[in-house]
Amino acid sequence: MDQMELHMTRTMILAPAAALLSFALLAGCGTNMEQRAATGAATGLIVAGPVGAAVGAGVGAVVNETEENK
Repeated sequence: MDQMELHMTRTMILAPAAALLSFALLAGCGTNMEQRAATGAATGLIVAGPVGAAVGAGVGAVVNETEENK
């Protein structure tokens, strides 16, 4: 495996992990359900487009439910 293949493999593994981490971190921002869902949707839109916005809003809602159950 040459350097270019190693670099591309590393990028293809780390990029989705970084996107998921950003979803989780930014979806937690906000003080109520609407703010968390909106923040998650905005992050998802930036990272992955319309599908990412839907996933991000869902993550924001899940984070909200988790915070309420503490």
